[in-house]
Amino acid sequence: MTRWLTLLTNLFPAWVLAGGVLALVHPPLFTWFSGPFIVWGLAVIMLGMGITLSLDDFKRVLLMPKVVAAGFAAQYCIMPFLGWSLGRLLNLPTPYAVGLILVSCCPGGTASNVVTYIARANVALSVLMTMCSTFGAIILTPVLTKVLAGTLVPIDAWGLFWDTVKVVLIPVLSGIALNHYCPRLVKGVLPVSPLVSVITIALICASIIGSSAPAIKESAARLLAALFLLHVSGFALGYFFAKLLRYDAMIRRTISIEVGMQNSGLGTVLARNNFADPLTAVPCAISATFHSIIGSFLAGVWRLKPPPSNDGTRAASGF
Repeated sequence: MTRWLTLLTNLFPAWVLAGGVLALVHPPLFTWFSGPFIVWGLAVIMLGMGITLSLDDFKRVLLMPKVVAAGFAAQYCIMPFLGWSLGRLLNLPTPYAVGLILVSCCPGGTASNVVTYIARANVALSVLMTMCSTFGAIILTPVLTKVLAGTLVPIDAWGLFWDTVKVVLIPVLSGIALNHYCPRLVKGVLPVSPLVSVITIALICASIIGSSAPAIKESAARLLAALFLLHVSGFALGYFFAKLLRYDAMIRRTISIEVGMQNSGLGTVLARNNFADPLTAVPCAISATFHSIIGSFLAGVWRLKPPPSNDGTRAASGF
């Protein structure tokens, strides 16, 4: 049973892609999953992340502070700059440009941990980076979105902040509390939790794509190009940023995956709740498909090419 659950979870890109395509062809298949379903769905995903964390995980950050800080800095410097730049360079319609900036200002996605595992990179470090960027999102996602997209449309930074608290902080802290006080319950839920998260994010993305299918088809070329470039550049720049800091291949791969993969579900919820134009959520939904496919492709390539055991660069354990 565990093997099947793992297999179905690792097919995450396939579920997201299939849902997106079907939503374009026949939107009613997924548009029922809207409104409160999307908000509660993301809360379930973040709760699932929370139950995988313990107080010891926070202590582990102190054992490798520099490499975690490097991944955090890369996440919130590289991706927001790319989102803002690509929106201007490709002259995207305003709602798509704002949505692109919003998703680029989101933290690393929980699916990055699965992709890191497939890539044979540093899973423990990936979990720590996702955890830190997720908590950082409570402040940085609203602030960066306000700074970068505030010239395009009015941004309610406080609204973004409170929504991030509700759909990120509270569920994650609840999950950590469950892990600490109800370990038996968590042990029983953990095997199915990743698959539930995968199905939920696929439903969220398909719902947004289906509800905006005509508009997506109309501006497909520029929008898809912007999102493809956002994530390809994120993976590449994350890798070379870590290489510039002379980290070993395992850490380069881990930081690359963390930077390239965003919490698109969070972007979708924030867009739906805080922007009048529903098209703002579209880039966030399509983003999940792109980063999943590109990340999985990279993971497959890297899995076939294990990193050298000693390439003369720095390892996380040295910090």
